[in-house]
Amino acid sequence: MSEKDLRPTRYLLTLRYTTAFITEFFEQNPISQLGIIGTRDGLALTISPLSGNPNDHIANIQKLRDQEPKGQPSLQNALDMARAALFHAPTHTTREVLILFGSLLSSDPGDIQTTISALVSSHITVQIIGLAAQVAICQTLANRTNPSLPLSQTYTVALNEQHYRDLFMRATTPPTTPQSTKEDSGVQSSLLMMGFPSRIVDPSPTLCACHSRPTRGGYLCSRCSSKVCSLPTQCPACGLTLILSTHLARSYHHLFPLRNWKEVSWVRASASNQNCCFGCQTPFPERLASSHRRQSSGAGGQNHHRMALGTSRGQPKALKAQPVASKDGVSESGRYECENCGRFFCIDCDVFAHEVVHNCPGCQSREGLLQAQADGAAGNGEIE
Repeated sequence: MSEKDLRPTRYLLTLRYTTAFITEFFEQNPISQLGIIGTRDGLALTISPLSGNPNDHIANIQKLRDQEPKGQPSLQNALDMARAALFHAPTHTTREVLILFGSLLSSDPGDIQTTISALVSSHITVQIIGLAAQVAICQTLANRTNPSLPLSQTYTVALNEQHYRDLFMRATTPPTTPQSTKEDSGVQSSLLMMGFPSRIVDPSPTLCACHSRPTRGGYLCSRCSSKVCSLPTQCPACGLTLILSTHLARSYHHLFPLRNWKEVSWVRASASNQNCCFGCQTPFPERLASSHRRQSSGAGGQNHHRMALGTSRGQPKALKAQPVASKDGVSESGRYECENCGRFFCIDCDVFAHEVVHNCPGCQSREGLLQAQADGAAGNGEIE
């Protein structure tokens, strides 16, 4: 991890990307929990226990900057500790382990194949990001814990800093659970008891139940009225899961993702009167054929002879602008249409809606909903 093929070093870059990963992970999965385990000198050490507080994880990561990587890693010890931490996780949750492996060997005290078999029986999936080269035991670990996924999605070696970050951030999206896994593990739909506390501000500092620190602000548990510092968390007194309604809403998009918008052809764009993006109000580009016709009609005879001379030399004719076909999901008109509300959006709003807000502005706005209802009623002949 002290190598400098990734600047400044593998170790420091990993700490930086881990901090960004923690922030993005809890932004996309606010009601999930995360734990961090490190390995050095053949031992596995708990850097940050399993919890849902990103501030505690980031603070523990910052403490590692004063330390240096030392000794050989032990995959078996780290996997055993991770399995013990995830053993009491509820059956409706996913149990995932992400390994950042910068070595070419693993110093294990026993048979690691036994540990891998225990992970498979516990339905724990393992994804690995290599920083040096591919290792045979890592391929075996990724294949056995992810039998339904190709190796390219579970074990990849980072080529550069940007590739390393992309692989890291890819793990923030929860994996799909195969139907066979649900049946084998006995996962069934069940109701979860959660509390939605309100924030309070005390006139004088009082001790919180989670850290025993004097604070003025906090949240009161809706069951036992214990005070906690931040949400989401689990009440230290009664064990009730405490979250905000916004946390639950942000986790909703993983179950029901926003549908992809379809590309709009020039024929569809010409028939519609939407000349600007519904999200950012940016005007859409005009069709190239119309602009070419305006240029050719306003040009004199000299320009006409110049274009004819260029055509006779075998150059392409510039007066005929053929519409560009849609390739790889790119719209020829620069417009993308939501099939529910019928609104047109630009490519920037398309990316922002699907990757950040996970909602369609046209469907969420009152104008978009009313327009969709009016269009449906007109199609059924209900409007006089």
